[in-house]
Amino acid sequence: MRVAASRELLAPPEDVWKVISEPYRLRDWWPGIAGLQPDRRGFAPGARWQLVGDGSPRWLRRPNMTGMLVVLAVERPEHFAFLLTGDRLQADLRLADAGARTTATLVVEGPPLIGLRRPFADRALSRLYALCQTGADF
Repeated sequence: MRVAASRELLAPPEDVWKVISEPYRLRDWWPGIAGLQPDRRGFAPGARWQLVGDGSPRWLRRPNMTGMLVVLAVERPEHFAFLLTGDRLQADLRLADAGARTTATLVVEGPPLIGLRRPFADRALSRLYALCQTGADF
């Protein structure tokens, strides 16, 4: 199953990149993650981060899911892709310059039985939006 969402963020791409390129900030914008421990490579292709789920029940999934995140791609300041091994989800986040703002597009792919729906991608981008707000004019 594949879901996608797009959202305009009220910050330039470099500011958004600062948020997503800090491994410990992932739990702030990715739903279902309570904690993580990046390996020594940090935010680089091939890095592996240990994850701890937030314990909230999910349809057809174990509560308090743990697993590993494998960083698949990092292209500053426009592309971050990763694989969540526990949920077997692959995420692809792309950032596009929109002047003083950024258009973020998130595509998430995973097995159909985990209940992946579009609101999941929307929720991730909404949380990223909240982290990246600036004093931009509304």
